[in-house]
Amino acid sequence: MTLPAPIARELILVGGGHSHVQLLRRFAMAPLPADVRVSLVVDRPVATYSGMVPGRVAGDYTDETLEIDLVPLARKARARLVLSPASHLDAGARCLHLPGRPPLAYDLLSLNIGSTVLGGLDPDVAAFALPTRPIGRFVERLEARLAALPPGPVAAVVVGAGAGGVELAFCIEARLRKMGHPAEVTLISAHPEPLAGQPAAARQVRAAAAARGVRLVLGERVVVVGPSSVTTSSGSQFPHQLLLWVTGAMAHPFGLDSGLPTDGRGFIQVRDDLSVLGHDDLFAAGDCAILASWPEQPRAGVYAVREGPVLEANLRARLMGRRTEDYRPQRDFLALFNLGDGTAIAARNGLAARGRWAFALKDWIDRRFMARFQVLSEAGDLASAFAQGMPAEVPTEMVCGGCAAKVGAEDLHRALGRLPAPKADADVLLGVEGRDDVAAVRWGGADLCLTLDAFPAPVDDPYLAGLLAAQNALSDLWAKGARPRFALALVTLPLEEGHPDEALFQVMSGARAALDAAGVTLLGGHSLVGPRLVVGFTVLGEAPSRLGKGGLRPGDALVLSRALGTGVVLAADQQGRARGRDLAAALGGMVRGNADAASVLEGVRLHAATDVTGFGLAGHLGELLRASGCAAEVDLDALPALPGAVRLLEKGLRSTLHAANAAIGKALFLPRGLAQHPHLPLLFDPQTCGGLLVGLPYAQAPALVAALRAAGDEDAAFIGHVTESRADGALFALTGGAPRPGPSGR
Repeated sequence: MTLPAPIARELILVGGGHSHVQLLRRFAMAPLPADVRVSLVVDRPVATYSGMVPGRVAGDYTDETLEIDLVPLARKARARLVLSPASHLDAGARCLHLPGRPPLAYDLLSLNIGSTVLGGLDPDVAAFALPTRPIGRFVERLEARLAALPPGPVAAVVVGAGAGGVELAFCIEARLRKMGHPAEVTLISAHPEPLAGQPAAARQVRAAAAARGVRLVLGERVVVVGPSSVTTSSGSQFPHQLLLWVTGAMAHPFGLDSGLPTDGRGFIQVRDDLSVLGHDDLFAAGDCAILASWPEQPRAGVYAVREGPVLEANLRARLMGRRTEDYRPQRDFLALFNLGDGTAIAARNGLAARGRWAFALKDWIDRRFMARFQVLSEAGDLASAFAQGMPAEVPTEMVCGGCAAKVGAEDLHRALGRLPAPKADADVLLGVEGRDDVAAVRWGGADLCLTLDAFPAPVDDPYLAGLLAAQNALSDLWAKGARPRFALALVTLPLEEGHPDEALFQVMSGARAALDAAGVTLLGGHSLVGPRLVVGFTVLGEAPSRLGKGGLRPGDALVLSRALGTGVVLAADQQGRARGRDLAAALGGMVRGNADAASVLEGVRLHAATDVTGFGLAGHLGELLRASGCAAEVDLDALPALPGAVRLLEKGLRSTLHAANAAIGKALFLPRGLAQHPHLPLLFDPQTCGGLLVGLPYAQAPALVAALRAAGDEDAAFIGHVTESRADGALFALTGGAPRPGPSGR
């Protein structure tokens, strides 16, 4: 047996800016040595390309056009993904601090976190304006504001006449006009000229403003920001329904909070090789950094783009013990300013011109740049432009983690059925013969509920893996109405883990986050090493009066608390084919667990309940129906689906356990015409940290669904009802419309 090389060095990339996306692409093309682990720490799963934001404002681009999906890009680069903001770092201890979770240790770290907007944190600006940073949030908020505008004229004010302000002023005018709003756009700047320092380009701006009716208010500062108007230093007031704040870059507080060397404005100072002054193990690029040798360096995305290859070469050099190279920034570059009407201003070397050719050039450059980093096509396949220059992928069979790694239900039941009956024990309230998710015993005068749950980690973030495993184990008790109290852990760490103490610390910190919040005391556990990370828990709690899976009655409503699709989304992520937003949505529900839903159910008269995990909705509903001697009608249209899940299933992606879950034969009655229903595969998708499935009197279902949604399970749905057992022996009859009312007298 050949053991994998142990991880010896940790490289952390903080931020998904223009420099780091180039690193990730280059790491995908030429992987780092096997003993180096790369982790990407980002607070959002997508990065927005600022160069195309004005075009999005003008309505010329979609969100997808200007977004780089960092999740599949990280997977192609073999980088661990940590979806969390970073608060600061401790350079002396070499650890990166993340809010709400333990710090990450590093050997080498690179920052590409961008900047904020000057004055954007002022209370009045934050309340009434739309600051352009963070850029992704700006786009989302602006689109929401535009959608909410009433008919009629719209007054828009743009504060700041640098490159971003100029582009946004013209592009918002174009967008409002396209939407049918007569637009009154005012561009305000403290500088006496737009595009300060570029007189030729400024003349083009003035000419375009005169032609388009954009009012220029120059040489005046905004001194008062109100809900419907701004006041400038001259005392003039300008009404607004849209107020865009584009006053230039301000340093991100990360550098100061971390005690790093900064200039007078707070930008992190770096040497010519992009390493932080006084720190050979830290690098910084893009708007968060400033060259100590060129303190007047403009804040422009072109520098972050051109720093990328140098940053990548120097990180490799530092890892290999070689000399680094210097970054040589050019003092002038071609600047292209989008005017939103199909034209742009081109400026370089003191010259400027305006026309459609300039916009065509800008559009070509931007689209060509983006195509290098957009891993997935609109159809969800590997994009051809990204694949160029990439090494050929060797197809491999991947065994999914999470609850998709279970033994199939039929194999499990056959194995257990071959065992002799357990010895009779009066203290066993629910044991092996019950084939339930929990066991229950009477001990010392108390009724106790126990469960054991473990799975291979479905994610590569060990903290998150521990948290999800704990939530999944707790869910068995929540489903029974039990109160979890104590837990024991079992953790298998990967053989290649170079720092097993750190990995175990991260896993158990995630577990404690879930257990502590539930009032569960972790008593101890056991650790091993093996091929991959596996986390499991035994949980002990106070048994409820409701035990067993029987109890459903004909006429009962079936309510599902959470959307389906974690199995296929996690499987797609493992293959680098999940979109970042879809993965984030899936993880958001999984992290929450079922404690809130269980609290809602405490006051409801339930007939049966279970959590939906590895055997999928069909498997777990089937267990309830068999135990109750009933059948059910399930409305496929009513099944809630996670974002992206149906699309991935339609493309043929399946989790490891899906085929076994779907092999239910005569248990399913599928009417003609529903075989191609897009929601049919959702029945068999194995869920990790899935929701709760309950049966209850029909009349109570609407109130329960509303209560679950109010408690945070926004996808809770009424999915069908229980019927008498069927003559054909099928457990499920599927429908494609709204669930029909249950029998009279329910």
